Amino acid sequence: MPPLVSYTEIDTPLGKLTLMKSEWGLCLLKYGSPKDVFPKTESWRKRYFSKNVIYQENKHAFLQETEQLREYFQGNRHHFTVQLDIKGTAFQRKVWRALLRIPYGETKTYQQIAYEVQSPKAVRAVGMANHQNPIAIMIPCHRVIGKNGKLTGYGGGLDKKEKLIHLEQPK
Repeated sequence: MPPLVSYTEIDTPLGKLTLMKSEWGLCLLKYGSPKDVFPKTESWRKRYFSKNVIYQENKHAFLQETEQLREYFQGNRHHFTVQLDIKGTAFQRKVWRALLRIPYGETKTYQQIAYEVQSPKAVRAVGMANHQNPIAIMIPCHRVIGKNGKLTGYGGGLDKKEKLIHLEQPK
């Protein structure tokens, strides 16, 4: 039997999110509905899933993810505990693991992440890895800012990045 990848769409204060899960864990969390997200992620999906994979909508497969995101947006969750299936190049995964270590409510610069992954000259590559992060919010690329302290680049749009950073500030 071909492998099964479940997906669903949820509503959040930042709009619709599409979630996708393999048998190993959450592998995609993107802004937008599946009809918008699927075409934009086609090359990524072709690279990391066999061509005979079956995509099946299944809201019930995402109860834990949905609950944790709801708690996060209410300001009651500072760390996600869902199982992740992180699909990317070795460098991208190294960057994304560094992002997972940025504490809730804090930010780091692209330069700091480049040093952390032992590639101090790879600031632009770190930025590109952030841009290609397949699991928004849970792998917190929104916590990475420019060295001048300004918000720069975010796949969901700078308005969403600003809202996420504001959400994580102490009240």
